[in-house]
Amino acid sequence: MILTRRLALGASLLAMPRLARAAWPDRPLTIIVPFAAGGGTDISARVMAQYLETELGQPVVVQNRGGAGGEIGLNAIADARPDGYTLGIINTPGIVTIPIERRPRWSLDSFTFIAGVVDDPATIAVHPESPIRSIAELVEAARREPGRVTVGDQGPGSAGSISVMLLEQAAGVRFEPVAYAGTAPGAQALMTREITAATANLGESLTFAQRQPWRTLGVMSAERHPMAPDVPTFKEAGYDIRGGSLRGLGGPKGMPAEVVARISTALDKVLANPAFRASSERAFQPLRYLNSADYVAFLQQADATHRALWRERPWGR
Repeated sequence: MILTRRLALGASLLAMPRLARAAWPDRPLTIIVPFAAGGGTDISARVMAQYLETELGQPVVVQNRGGAGGEIGLNAIADARPDGYTLGIINTPGIVTIPIERRPRWSLDSFTFIAGVVDDPATIAVHPESPIRSIAELVEAARREPGRVTVGDQGPGSAGSISVMLLEQAAGVRFEPVAYAGTAPGAQALMTREITAATANLGESLTFAQRQPWRTLGVMSAERHPMAPDVPTFKEAGYDIRGGSLRGLGGPKGMPAEVVARISTALDKVLANPAFRASSERAFQPLRYLNSADYVAFLQQADATHRALWRERPWGR
């Protein structure tokens, strides 16, 4: 009898971790955004969180941890307990450019990449009263006055900075970069004519154009984007370049496979939800789903591309 009770107790103890895992999630989740509130990444997180709450049955709190070009927030994601309760929005190019230009305490191997969600191509815009009306005219202005055409970006290694460098490389010209703490201050500088042009991702560019002087000259996508069919691509101007930011959902390395699967299933349902897709469209969030394997492959290719660019022209030096 005693032996039977001991066996039963042992069996129940062995089952406890399995039952605990099966109950996941049993408390709120956090999504860390490595940038300040109000930008494209923050909007991506908040729209996603709203619908993930329904699928996971727990509140999903968005926490902004900006600074150092995204490094502070990425530190927080990499350092979190790998239990699935702390996730984060992981962006290109920062996830690959930061380890190229300096030595953070993480690398690509420090994260679990769940899925790519938003692919927001780069744009360059001018004030509507600017005499520059196309990418070709912007390049010609830089050719006439090397280093005097100012372009606002978000600092060395940012999506805006890299997109301008790609154009410089393709066109054989040089612009004068002006760094701002985010796209919103850069947009303000363009509105007051402090700079000639400004960079922003497409979603941000469309948002700015709704409420302030803003003329988007071109988009760095393979073809004209459905959200902005009247905006020509850089390829149409003779520069076949791609730039921008892929935003995905991830977490720290070592997350349990069953938790990752649960989040992936929930995210699949979110992305298939017409209400989510409509909310994303209203928020100018260009959706592009990449499963975990494709997301990792994209990041590895981005890493190789940016390392090659760094060898030719290191940014921030």
